[in-house]
Parts: sequence; structure tokens; C-alpha cells
Amino acid sequence: MNGSIPPEIVPSSTSLSSPFPGDFTTAGDIGSTDWSTSYHGLSTQAFSKDIAEILLAPVDEMDIEMKPDGLIYLPEIKYRRVLNKAFGPGGWGLAPRSETNVGPKVVSREYALVCQGRLVAVARGEQEYFDPSNIPTATEGCKSNALMRCCKDLGIASELWDPRFIREFKAKHCVDVFAEHLPTKKKKKLWRRKDQPKFDYPWKE
Repeated sequence: MNGSIPPEIVPSSTSLSSPFPGDFTTAGDIGSTDWSTSYHGLSTQAFSKDIAEILLAPVDEMDIEMKPDGLIYLPEIKYRRVLNKAFGPGGWGLAPRSETNVGPKVVSREYALVCQGRLVAVARGEQEYFDPSNIPTATEGCKSNALMRCCKDLGIASELWDPRFIREFKAKHCVDVFAEHLPTKKKKKLWRRKDQPKFDYPWKE
């Protein structure tokens, strides 16, 4: 990296007086930070009570989706909406901390989540691909995956990693059914939300 960061991760407003020792003093200082190596602002001070309440709010169970293998998850756009509500558009962003690693089947890259000019989390995102022409799409998926992993450190939708919550949610909202893969006639147990339609082709319940 050349030491610069994209404009979208620079906070929308910058105070000329810093609340933290060694913190930024001008917008130029912020723009010169190399987020590929810097840990600036990490754990220096908790966010305000209002921001914390937004980040730690209970997840809306209607927002939770389920994959056929039984994994529950929150769509990536939901994390972005929480961050926008907490910090405002332009008050947060993802900064790459490594080059994109393109393997035979997986794309990965490490990112830093920066909020209000402070690094708050680092995570490596990954995304599978099956055709080289899909690498650009996989790269975007990798970034989204890193964002969701970083958000764990802020407590966003933390219930999704709580085994007890997962069991209770699946018992209340989900069902596992036997479905037939029509082209091969093989049967497999799949999961879905109770309020979602039955599986479409190539599966049949």
C-alpha cells in the first residue's frame, strides 16, 4: 500500500483537539495513516452510550436468515445499516491490511474496520469461487465476509454465535425437512425458516 486510504474511511468531521494521547490532530494526519499496519486508537476509549446501545441492540429475529445446511446468519447489508445508524454514513469504513490472496478455490484478504478514525477490529474475509470469471464477485464477497467478522468485536448480532440462542431460534422459527434432488433423485435433510416457501427446483420437499 502507498500509505493512503480511500476517502470513505475518513471520518466526516475531524476535531482539531484530540481526546486521546497520540490521536490525530488534523484531517491530513488521518489521511496519512497506513491502516495496513497501524493499530491507531485501538481500545483507547469506549464509544458513547448512545452508540453502544445501537451496536449492542438485540438482533431482530425477523432479519435472521438460514442456509439449507442449518447455519443462521444476518445478511451483510444489515451490519452496514447498524454501522450507519451508529456512526453515520462516512463515519466508518473498511481498510485493506493485506493483498488479495487468490487460491485455486478461495479468495481471501485481511481488512481493518475503522470507526470515527479509530481501528476497532481486524479480520480476514474469505469467499469461495468455482470459475475464474467469478473472481471479482468473490473479491466483493470476501470484503463482506470480513465486515461481518469485524462486527463481532463491536457486539453486533452477537447472538448468532451463542449456542443457546441458536438452538432456541431454530426450534422456534425453523424446520428441517427431507428434500429430493430431482436431477439425481438423491434425498437430503435441509433447513429453512418456517415462514419461507418450500424449496424450489432442483429440490422438492
